[in-house]
Order: sequence, then structure tokens, then C-alpha cells
Amino acid sequence: MNDTTHDIRIRPGGPDDAVDMLGMLDSAVAWMNSRGNTEQWGTTPYSQRPGGPARVERYTTENVPYVAELGGVPVGALVLDSGPSPQMPIAPAGEPERYVRLLVSDRRHAGLGIGAALLAHAAGETRRAGVELLRVDCWAGGGGELVAFYERNGFTPTERFLDGDWPGQVLARRVG
Repeated sequence: MNDTTHDIRIRPGGPDDAVDMLGMLDSAVAWMNSRGNTEQWGTTPYSQRPGGPARVERYTTENVPYVAELGGVPVGALVLDSGPSPQMPIAPAGEPERYVRLLVSDRRHAGLGIGAALLAHAAGETRRAGVELLRVDCWAGGGGELVAFYERNGFTPTERFLDGDWPGQVLARRVG
């Protein structure tokens, strides 16, 4: 698929994108920490977390990854699946769904609409699959900025959850 928004090209991802995805995750952790947010993703770079690189590898082989590019350079990633992670305390929807397992963008390109373009792509892919429900979960802490981001992109909060002491929010978007 060749979706283009603000010169952002979205293409299918694969195992060769795992290194770039890890780099984006590492830079996101550093960016959050620089803003005082150590609760969302902690302080350890994702590439150094136990199981972090293996998880990203699974995202590129067992799920459906997409990569956003600007001028041929990866600047964002999205991973879709058919439901929430079994490791999370989130029940399946009870109907066919697509689930955003990962959304990350390179913070050096913040403000260009990369995340919004990837979410629009996810909605289109969900619709093309004949599925009407797209869901995502996110950190619900801080001032709620991340939940508000998803709301601005057409999602509605549905249920809150705790994963240990990590507050989460499930959001849904009807695309049919």
C-alpha cells in the first residue's frame, strides 16, 4: 500500500525493519524521560530491556507491521494484530477486530502527523479486511495527553485497566 500524507509514505514492514523500530522505541523512551515521564515506558532503552528486541522481532514476523517513511527514511511504525496482547488484562472485543499493538514515531520528526497518518492507514486496512472495529490501548497516566491524541484521531475511550500499577485505557474506532 502506498498511502501518502504530508509526503509520508506508508509501506508494509518486515524483519528488516526491526532495527529501525528498536531505534524509534529507544528514542521515544529518551524523549519521554527528558520530559519527566518515566512511568509510561520506564527509563531503560527498549533495545536493552529483557525481551525487548525479541518482541520487536515478533512484531515483524507474527503480526502485520507498517513503516512510515519520509524521503525513504523510516520515521514511524505501526503493528496491527487481530486482538489485544494475551499478556495484557484486556478482553477480546467479542467481534472481529484489528488491534494496534504498536504505534511509534521518530521524535526528530514530531508534529508532522506521522502517528495520525499511521492510524488512518490502520483504519483503511481494517476496512479493507471487512472488519468494522479498530482498537488500541495506551498509557492513561500523566495528564491524559496520549488518550487525547487517540481521541483526536477518531477513537473513543471504552474501558480502563491496570497492568500492575500501570494505568491503561482501551479505545475503539468504528471504521465500517
